[in-house]
Amino acid sequence: MNKLNEYRKKNQLSQLELARKVNVSRQTINLIENNKYNPSLNLCINICLALGATLDDIFWEE
Repeated sequence: MNKLNEYRKKNQLSQLELARKVNVSRQTINLIENNKYNPSLNLCINICLALGATLDDIFWEE
């Protein structure tokens, strides 16, 4: 489970807006949020940069 949905909403971005910032489709963001797609490390880093968060903030499970 990840916190992408939470951080995306905190930044007031739609799935489409975030997708455009990181150069993927809206469907890819949706799949990541629903834990149906395992993104590459590069994509994870780009998402974190776009949201002003760290990898641990969004993708680390406790």
